[in-house]
Amino acid sequence: MVTGTSLSHVFPLGSRLNERGRLEVGGCDTIELAREYGTPAYIVAEDDLRARARAFVQAGRQAGHDDFHVAFASKAFPCTAVLELFAREGLWCDVASGGELHLALNAGFEPERIVLHGNAKSESELRTALDRGVGLIVIDNFDEIDRLELLLADFQSAHAPTGGAAHARPRDAPHAARPSPIGEGLRTHDQDVLIRVTPDVRGDTHDHISTGQADSKFGFGMAQAEEAIARIERVDGLSLRGVHAHIGSQLLELEPFRREAAELAKLGDFPVWDVGGGLGVAYTEDQHPPEIEEYVGAIVQAAHAHGLSPDRRLLIEPGRALSANAGVTLYTVESVKSNVSRWVAVDGGMSDNLRPVLYGATYEAHVADRFGGQTRCVLAGKHCESGDVIVRDALLDDPRPGDVIVTPATGAYAYAMASNYNGVPRPPVVFCKDGDARVVVRRESFEDMTARDVR
Repeated sequence: MVTGTSLSHVFPLGSRLNERGRLEVGGCDTIELAREYGTPAYIVAEDDLRARARAFVQAGRQAGHDDFHVAFASKAFPCTAVLELFAREGLWCDVASGGELHLALNAGFEPERIVLHGNAKSESELRTALDRGVGLIVIDNFDEIDRLELLLADFQSAHAPTGGAAHARPRDAPHAARPSPIGEGLRTHDQDVLIRVTPDVRGDTHDHISTGQADSKFGFGMAQAEEAIARIERVDGLSLRGVHAHIGSQLLELEPFRREAAELAKLGDFPVWDVGGGLGVAYTEDQHPPEIEEYVGAIVQAAHAHGLSPDRRLLIEPGRALSANAGVTLYTVESVKSNVSRWVAVDGGMSDNLRPVLYGATYEAHVADRFGGQTRCVLAGKHCESGDVIVRDALLDDPRPGDVIVTPATGAYAYAMASNYNGVPRPPVVFCKDGDARVVVRRESFEDMTARDVR
């Protein structure tokens, strides 16, 4: 992979220990960052995000696929500054709600580069997607087909063209540039859609983030796919462009992606394949996921082997693989005590990183100016839950109150899942580049937490 680090591969590109033994991220001293911005704080190496985006795009070219696109799974880090960076890099955006659609549009993604997902899309979300002209709606179930048919009928009856209804574009026709909608509710083209299927392919991952198995809340089963395809093709105003599947997240082996391609090929000849995301990342130093080039190369090779020609559209939807290792979280130690274990309690926890509680996710931790510790500790959060543990077996260098602790690989699903549990304000997001730091999301205040109250 094109990125590198003088520390372990878990940390952002360019991270190092400076002459004072302090961790630097994006050229910024993390002890100074903690002093200036407080803790907890999400620290993001801007160059790392950019390098990984470019690595994914370049990997598609190197693998020999002409019409290859990378859609950032925005649920991983739905922060405007992150989305703006990826939009400028020419990526697409994968959204799964009306809110994520709003964030993507606000961040500068062109509507035609947005893919709308979701197993329970509301009428309002579908209406907005149609009105804004999103590039692809991924159809998940028969009820959604019915809902889209009714919405499109409303659009067509309200704005019937004088020259007669437009004919649907054949599914094997080239993907034409789409004109922008003219005013609220006025469509000038058929809506491109994909059909999501569950190919009964499962990778080795946690049950809560496995999605490709037959018994899943997402998509059509393979036995239903033929009926769903026929149903979609009968809806005036929909243009079925292709197929979509996503088999799960935090996958560290490539074989499941190859099996996914083989299953998609059974559905027919389509001009668009979207194979989802799922590439895992290193949360601890002993994890070694496939490199970006290996992952993309395996997908392209499998797609070609199963009939997708290089001039057909191939999309992938990485989320954590684009952002996780670009971020670290800084905490301050509040207390240290020993009973059966040595407990190191910090000023954050499950309100800023829910993954350890939700999935049993593992992380590593370090004292930001004393790496290489051997004191085995339980790094615990401040919340009133026994399960609020960030790292169960952290090796720290004699941690003391006031120390700054860093947990790497928090650039995905930490900010996204943050909450106000126990009335704790959510942390800021700080971008670092070439030694300069800037706040891109300010720290939440107590007043923010009551701003929506109606009294």
